[in-house]
Amino acid sequence: MFFILSKALLFLINPMFWLAIAIVLALFWKNEIWKKRMKWTAVGLFLFFSNSVIFSLFCGLWEVPGTKIVHVKQHDVAIVLGGMSDYNNDLDELSINRQADRIFQAITLYKEGKVKKILISGDSGYITDRGLHEARQMKAILVKWGFPSEDILTEELSKNTHENAVESVKILKKHKELKSYLLVTSGTHMKRSLACFKNEGLDCTPFSTDLITNQSGNFHWDQYIIPNIDNFANWNKLIKESVGYLAYVMAGYV
Repeated sequence: MFFILSKALLFLINPMFWLAIAIVLALFWKNEIWKKRMKWTAVGLFLFFSNSVIFSLFCGLWEVPGTKIVHVKQHDVAIVLGGMSDYNNDLDELSINRQADRIFQAITLYKEGKVKKILISGDSGYITDRGLHEARQMKAILVKWGFPSEDILTEELSKNTHENAVESVKILKKHKELKSYLLVTSGTHMKRSLACFKNEGLDCTPFSTDLITNQSGNFHWDQYIIPNIDNFANWNKLIKESVGYLAYVMAGYV
């Protein structure tokens, strides 16, 4: 039930949904005063949520900063959280998204000798079966590329971050030789992920990927004044993580 309710909530907290409501009210509200207010509300929402600098400043308050691979100490295993891809049933293959930087960075960490093994955690975050069984399918790709099968562990049951932690800990308990853990996930997702794993008794070193924040603060002139519609998706992700963390606190997951 928690899983289904969380999916429904994501729709309601989406800034694009708020903008659509404001536009609809501005068009159809009969009261002229409120009609005008909704028009300017829609303009304000668009300018605020499409501005790259504003988003980066807010995101920087939440996102866990990244670390250069050269500065990463050696760990026994990199725990890579799912949510990196969709499944194309027409082509019968994985279709990666921005979060696939997680597995890309994990591969680099492995090749650089920073981790001995990779644990891919997660089956599918969908309510219905859409053909995605991410951990198993991602491992199959890596093995096809030449990675030793024994170096790629999988956790194939979890559907959300809480379950990632619960089920991954079960896997790691079977591998007593793995004693140091590098948690690999998106920078915006890292705070909730670390808390979930800590709640299950596993202390991990964070390694943030697909970072969104401009950590240097050196913005280009166009980022100050030119709207970027992609920022609506970025805000949705950030709000999702903030609300998700609060929901996890209430549910006792962190």
